[in-house]
Amino acid sequence: MYRGSRRAFALMLVLAALAGCRQKMANQPRYDPLEESNFFPDGMASRPRIAGTVARGQAPIDGFLATGKIGGQEADGYPFPITADLMNRGQERFNIYCSECHGRLGDGNGMIPSRGYRRPPSFHTEALRNAKTGHFFDVMTNGFGAMPPYAPQVPAEDRWAIVAYIRALQLSQNGTINDLTPDLRAKLDTTPARGGAR
Repeated sequence: MYRGSRRAFALMLVLAALAGCRQKMANQPRYDPLEESNFFPDGMASRPRIAGTVARGQAPIDGFLATGKIGGQEADGYPFPITADLMNRGQERFNIYCSECHGRLGDGNGMIPSRGYRRPPSFHTEALRNAKTGHFFDVMTNGFGAMPPYAPQVPAEDRWAIVAYIRALQLSQNGTINDLTPDLRAKLDTTPARGGAR
């Protein structure tokens, strides 16, 4: 019995030693970002992205989709069809990233300017109603004046969705009854006025 317990004890020691040799990924030798290394000639452990590769989770974008420009000039239009889902996404992203300065209506009366920050221009001015869609995309991407660039926080597809929503805001605040189709105008004519006699 003494030998059996000795063998069991020896086996437990061997198993414990083997378990201690297991290396977890979190504890493996590694370099921290931007740490020095004498392995590469430039002395840096972090390597630049290899040309032509795409990081996981990022689709390659270029041309009009990435810049809002064609031939170096701000262009008009959108790089993909505008759908109800895209408009909803644009409204959601606008309310998250833009409304704190530009206001929910795009009139420049957001919470941040009311606290003393520089007031952004209203999207409803003549100049911005006539601006090309590429202008809005470029400003969101690269910043302008007091506005910082939003390319690091907002993917290109979402920036285009915001541009589409800004156009919808502009139409909603500057439209006339003549902009409606005849069937929608007929519906308005039959709608009872608010606050009047019923």
